[in-house]
Amino acid sequence: MIVSTTTVVEGRPVRSYLGVVTGEAILGANVFADFFAKIRDIVGGRSAAYERELRKARQIAMDEMTREARELGADGVIGVDIDYETISVPEGGSMLMVSVSGTAVKLS
Repeated sequence: MIVSTTTVVEGRPVRSYLGVVTGEAILGANVFADFFAKIRDIVGGRSAAYERELRKARQIAMDEMTREARELGADGVIGVDIDYETISVPEGGSMLMVSVSGTAVKLS
């Protein structure tokens, strides 16, 4: 499965557009508590633990999006957009959502 942020894949014209596909992953508040408990991981203003969790969430969202594209019979997803959002929850905490979306296509 070809996944691209561009709207074209060089040498592979789009034969048909199959629709928008998405994937989401949400990191709960307990993830943030774990990060602060591991404050020693922060070196030079970066947290290795936090970055690992973000990568994992992004991969989950991408896997979900490509699975949806395969179900439509696609062999590519173009115009992929990745967003990170903070969501407030009624208990007063917050969660981080990683969402990806793109257009499922059949390529030549």
